[in-house]
Amino acid sequence: MASLQDQLLKAGLGDKKKAKQINNEKRKKDKIRRKSKIVEKDEVKESVQAQLEAKKAKDRELNAQAKEEAEKKEIVAQVRQMIAINRLENFRGDVEFKFTDGSTIKQLLVREQIKNHLLENRLAIVRFEQGYEIIPLPVADKIAQRDAESILYRADMYDEVKEQEDEEDWYADFEIPDDLTW
Repeated sequence: MASLQDQLLKAGLGDKKKAKQINNEKRKKDKIRRKSKIVEKDEVKESVQAQLEAKKAKDRELNAQAKEEAEKKEIVAQVRQMIAINRLENFRGDVEFKFTDGSTIKQLLVREQIKNHLLENRLAIVRFEQGYEIIPLPVADKIAQRDAESILYRADMYDEVKEQEDEEDWYADFEIPDDLTW
């Protein structure tokens, strides 16, 4: 079956030159249309790929945050459990023991023996729920590995501060004259 163009040429109603020109233009238009479709498809693929990559990156970030929060909750639960199991039950007494909680000075009323153990670095004071508890030093070491901020008082903490102050002797460079009279 011949095309309409071939039929018109046989009938003498069309020109071969004009037919070739029309065919060339038609082929060019088809070629341009196919290329534009390919380009559009590539652009769509690239945008979809970019969206998928962005979603994967966001999911990785959310997973990392969720994992970090779960680890923090686990550490808090471990610390809480260690304190609850190892805290001293009957440490209340009538002797004042003062320590710092942040920038405020707090005081606990403890027995004389407990105060001596605190000063000898056998016991430590920790923050627990709404108050303070006293725990043995080995447990305080384990807690300090997980969350150092929950330990409020250890006798060796203050020794380190004193050593740092001694190292930073501001007047070490200045000589004191022998004939100085006060």
